[in-house]
Amino acid sequence: MKVKLIIILIVLLLVMVFACGCIPVMEKLGLVNPASEEQLTPEKGGPPDGLVKVLIGFKEKPGAAQQAMVKGVGGKIKYTYNIIPAIAASVPEVAIEALQKNPNITNVELDSKVYALDVELDNSWGVERIGAGIAHSKGYTGSGVKVAVIDSGIDDSHDELSIEDYYDFINDSHTNPVDGYGHGTHVAGIIAAEKNGAGAVGVAPDVLLYDLKALGDDGSGWVSDIIEAIQWTSDPNGNGKAEDRLDIINMSFGAEIGNIFLKWACNLAYRDGLLLVAAAGNEYGGSVGYPAAYDRVVAVSATNSLDEIAYFSSTGSEVELAAPGEGIYSTVPGGGYDSWSGTSMACPHVVGTAALVWADNPSWRNKDVRARLQNTAEDIGLLDTEQGYGLVNAAEAVGVGIPPPGNGTIEGNVIDASTSDIIEGATVVVEGPDLPAYTDQEGNYVITNVPVGTYTVTASANGYKNASQYVEVTANATSIADFTLSSLPANGTMHVDSITFSKKKAGPNYFLYITVRVVDGSSIPLEGAGVEMTLTNRGSLWYFVGDTGSGGTVGFTLKKAPSGSYTATVTGLTLSGYDWNEGSFASDPYTLE
Repeated sequence: MKVKLIIILIVLLLVMVFACGCIPVMEKLGLVNPASEEQLTPEKGGPPDGLVKVLIGFKEKPGAAQQAMVKGVGGKIKYTYNIIPAIAASVPEVAIEALQKNPNITNVELDSKVYALDVELDNSWGVERIGAGIAHSKGYTGSGVKVAVIDSGIDDSHDELSIEDYYDFINDSHTNPVDGYGHGTHVAGIIAAEKNGAGAVGVAPDVLLYDLKALGDDGSGWVSDIIEAIQWTSDPNGNGKAEDRLDIINMSFGAEIGNIFLKWACNLAYRDGLLLVAAAGNEYGGSVGYPAAYDRVVAVSATNSLDEIAYFSSTGSEVELAAPGEGIYSTVPGGGYDSWSGTSMACPHVVGTAALVWADNPSWRNKDVRARLQNTAEDIGLLDTEQGYGLVNAAEAVGVGIPPPGNGTIEGNVIDASTSDIIEGATVVVEGPDLPAYTDQEGNYVITNVPVGTYTVTASANGYKNASQYVEVTANATSIADFTLSSLPANGTMHVDSITFSKKKAGPNYFLYITVRVVDGSSIPLEGAGVEMTLTNRGSLWYFVGDTGSGGTVGFTLKKAPSGSYTATVTGLTLSGYDWNEGSFASDPYTLE
């Protein structure tokens, strides 16, 4: 009896052990694979009780030490980002102040909500209005361009839609997301509904479509999930290969308040080569929302079938392009179709047009595609704050029906060499015909009607060294000339460090060589300084000009130099960003016998 009682007690004890902690025990026994902390946390479905969702920025890329720091204050980690040095987590509210005071943390922001930007109506006209049908008839369909739709999911069972790949960030699962809201499916149809004679056709029906679910079934989502989705587009396979990177992101959502981490992610994705397009917002003439308001994102307002600004559309200086957005017919879950309105519907018209352009110019970069959309947009007579550059025009963007110019075009951009930031207001000149242009707020320029030939094209800007390159211009074509300018120290000083002479005998004659060295106030050699110099000997005078090289020196040669005493005098010294206050600088006499 006692033996049976002991056995029963042992069985009950084992049951209690497994009931209270069976997973850890089984992990130690090797019966199950250990779960990561992120798998065990309830954070994926929402913050645990008593915790606040935040984004934490660090001075360096977060790793184990930064993760331990967050866990040390009772935090539950959601994402550790690679695209930005940040962690998304839920932490006790009392810990936020301590995190903000930590010298290794740059900033802490609340994880905020974004919302799909749609309003329901009825009608159909958008794809036709922007000339996409004309582009299709000429063979432009966006084939091979990779387009991500960050939204509520896409119903891939719809006959009109085909998905290349997908990820569900709401449930942290590489499974086909369910679109319980319908918004993502409608947006996807505007971009890529197949040209099969069925209910709708997209602007770019042959793109490769990527379904990234970051909005829930109520049409809202968290910034932390949006950032993770943007990161995914830059490295979808996790191997860091640039050839796997996607091309365009459609963001038909927004928030009234900006988020520094979302801006950071957008900037770095744009730097990586992605083109980001976002809905301007449905604030009924109010300000443009985020992420559309960020400089590296194309903000799209909505128009109606009368080419008027849609009554619900946000407006502002950030608006870059307008597109049809009122009563747009497209796909919805379950195999059907419906007409919706919103800047959410305008945004994919621009995305599809960008795909048509990129497919036709696969060597172009995101900035080049963006510039083409701007330069071919149709002015429909609205305010700049309503239409930006104008209504997106697919036919014009791919060159369908445009009379060829008599000459060629040069276009490109100008950026800062050290920061990769755009340089607005830089001057770009085609030397010879002396055709100038100036970069816009995106650092882009266009010079049209350039005669056929090869030219030196020079870019300059205040505080930067000039840069030049040879550009070949052909008839009825566009040549790309991008420039990277190196900055100069502000208000620098320069002076002539030395003037030296040397000679070489050539038969009965002498060659006289004069070398001028120019340095800045710290005695560092200056490249690109313009030097004007005179050389005198017994009443004779010679005049020389030249630019210093990488060692800060420029050499001048006097052939068949007569004998006598020579004096070299620098009479002019010029370099953007530097002052020369000497007036002139003369060498010691040099005697040639």
